[in-house]
Amino acid sequence: MTAPIPLPPQELPGITFGDRLLGFLQLVRFANVFTAMADILLGFALVNGSFTPTHSFVVLLAVSVCHYWTGMIFNDVFDRAIDAEQRPLRPIPSGRIPVKVAVAIGIICNITGLGLAAYVGRDSLIVAAALTVSIYLYDKVLKKTPLGPVAMGSCRFFNVMLGASAAINDSPWSVNPLVVATGFGVYVTGLTWFAKQEAKWSHRGLLIAAAGVIAAGLCILAGFTWKASGGLEDPSSTLLVLGMIAFTVGRRLVTAISEPSPQNVQLAIKVMLLSLVMLDATLVVYVTGQSALGLVTAALMIPAFILAKWIPMT
Repeated sequence: MTAPIPLPPQELPGITFGDRLLGFLQLVRFANVFTAMADILLGFALVNGSFTPTHSFVVLLAVSVCHYWTGMIFNDVFDRAIDAEQRPLRPIPSGRIPVKVAVAIGIICNITGLGLAAYVGRDSLIVAAALTVSIYLYDKVLKKTPLGPVAMGSCRFFNVMLGASAAINDSPWSVNPLVVATGFGVYVTGLTWFAKQEAKWSHRGLLIAAAGVIAAGLCILAGFTWKASGGLEDPSSTLLVLGMIAFTVGRRLVTAISEPSPQNVQLAIKVMLLSLVMLDATLVVYVTGQSALGLVTAALMIPAFILAKWIPMT
């Protein structure tokens, strides 16, 4: 008998344009991108005292979005074999987003982000390139190693520095942006460590250690507020708000540590991710002395919170 003639690949039945659109939004964790944008607002305010010059500000927002989407896309590209076994409904293993399409979109996002960063200036390109390296190191090399959370924390560090890279009145490499970026990097390192086993019952010891790293990141941000001079002369109100954010996060951490089920751990992760926006907004008010700019930053939590109901943040 002759071998059957192979048929051309067939598109999976029942996949509509709406399915593909939702798949893309899930692939890039669309609800999360607003936390990355908030970092740009803070970094920009740290060195310029406002959100001007507008053209650099807007372009850096686009750079951050492009890099965030790059990281999320290649995270799923490199994890597609594991996802096929453990999370078959994810966009790539479910067939809603073909892997070649995902790779193409990821490359386009990355190149676009680097090009836009070069348009802003040399410092922005340097930081964007460092962010790119951190993204690929995490996604491809370090994610499953003990250094994975550190690599993810470095991505957040460079994202804050990206906002500071268009400095007009200061240097992006001055103490204030470096300290604040470090605080966010340490916080996200702990958050990533906390999420290490989120798909199953987590080890309580791991959660406790991760909670300690998260607390260290919050302490760095509080220390910055206490020591650095900002637009607000009295840091007490800022420290009070930071304390309220820490309490909200801490309450979820305690619940998850007490009963480390996937539901409790994932809820704690969601709260920590959304809290990033509020941390950014609180510090924007402190460094600029302008409540309106803080409200603009905090408003980014509204679409993040709404979209998180349909698009998982983890």
